[in-house]
Amino acid sequence: MTGPLPDIPPVYALGLPRLTAGFDQAERLDRRTHLLAHGSPPALPGHRLAELADAIALRGRGGAGFPLARKLEAVAHHARRSGVRPAVVVNGCEGEPACRKDTVLLCRAPHLVLDGALLAADALGARTLVVGVTKDTAETSVRDALAERGLSDRRRGRSLRARLVRVPERLVSGEASALIRAAGGGPALPPGRRVRAAESGLGGAPTLFSNAETFAQLAVAARLGAHRYASTGAPHEPGTLLLTVSGAVPSPAVVEAPSGVPLPYVLQVCAADPAPGGVLVGGYHGAWLDAPTAYGTVVTREALAACGGALGAGAVLPVPAGSCPLGETLRVAHWLAAESSGQCGPCRLGLPALASALAATLSGGGQETLEAVRHAAQAVRGRGACKHPDGAARFVLSALDAFPDDLAAHALAGGCGRETAGVLPLPAPEAADAVDGTGTGAGNPTAAAGRLAVDWTLCEGHGLCAKLLPEAVRLDPDGYPVISDTVLPGRLRGRAQRAVRRCPALALRLEKP
Repeated sequence: MTGPLPDIPPVYALGLPRLTAGFDQAERLDRRTHLLAHGSPPALPGHRLAELADAIALRGRGGAGFPLARKLEAVAHHARRSGVRPAVVVNGCEGEPACRKDTVLLCRAPHLVLDGALLAADALGARTLVVGVTKDTAETSVRDALAERGLSDRRRGRSLRARLVRVPERLVSGEASALIRAAGGGPALPPGRRVRAAESGLGGAPTLFSNAETFAQLAVAARLGAHRYASTGAPHEPGTLLLTVSGAVPSPAVVEAPSGVPLPYVLQVCAADPAPGGVLVGGYHGAWLDAPTAYGTVVTREALAACGGALGAGAVLPVPAGSCPLGETLRVAHWLAAESSGQCGPCRLGLPALASALAATLSGGGQETLEAVRHAAQAVRGRGACKHPDGAARFVLSALDAFPDDLAAHALAGGCGRETAGVLPLPAPEAADAVDGTGTGAGNPTAAAGRLAVDWTLCEGHGLCAKLLPEAVRLDPDGYPVISDTVLPGRLRGRAQRAVRRCPALALRLEKP
């Protein structure tokens, strides 16, 4: 793989680069360039690797932030108890359009990610390593990296089979059970029940599952040792972290920064808006901060959580003061509802209801619709087959808490006087591919069907459409349909067409997006 990589954002290092070492030498670090930049990693037994991860307080960098040491110990424990060789799965699926950091790592430093994954595989005695990706550039880079190492990596007389899995570019594809299911030959969807990968993951084997940056951080820490690794960053959360900063010039940008860096400094380095109206931290499963709060905090998991934010997947998304942050929230809420895999009621029904209630509130629905937003969020939290409903609810509720004045203006007067600029990145519907409803198609499902519309000169309030399509239609107190202006995902195409056909007044239509 030679030449510049398409669609890869610029990368900045605030301080001495670690994960991004060598990026000034080549667009992509092949095996030789990688070894010149980083050297060879040491081999560490399982207990030593877990001790290292614990000593540097290394947590997963994909969103949930679970301690890696506890994952390593759990996988080793269940492998011993079951007598089954474990597996290692690298999550390189960034289905969220606001995040690009793992894609940058896989495209520019794939061997650093593989180093960390192989360290873990060797320490655990794993025989299978799977790397999951969604993008063409990441797939090509990882395939080249595996070829540069050989089809299998032999260590201490054992053969480790490494392979790549390509899944649809959807938010749910990167969920642990969905990617593990896809790696086993099934659809890239959660199985409908919560499964602990450390107990029963790929092929029923105990599985270490974490994202690309986590494994890259592990590889850096193994080379440096705990003391040198902790010489950079905040005392209780040492090291560096990768952030995707939207609103930058050019946008987005990926930044490697020491933990504890002031958030406004990150925005300044990336030439983002110096006076935003709000900052979304952690991505679309993260949380909003108002501008004064954002400009008074530093980037650590603890500090962001203390002020109502979240490190999450490492996205930092400032919204200009001239754009309505609640309008931006509504755009993303509709997208999150469409990203549901449709397997459980809290997600399939609850997220569209949450987005619709928020739309009604922002249109001047008053206190009643605001309570409906909070009720809808509470109804989905902790009840989904995966964490998608929880993350979407957290995102919406954080907007209500961060922008109370704007919320009051919308709920009571129908608007805050600002337009919604649409600065939070979302996939373009016209550029997305259709999904066949099984999760095995490619692209984003929001372009697969169309938008529902009602001819109010014909509608008689029969309410049949809400019974046939509760994910997209609810009824107002008078029994008339309330339909959000959002594109239906492909999985709803058949039932949307059925609702149109069965409307007694012929008032319902399915229009092209």
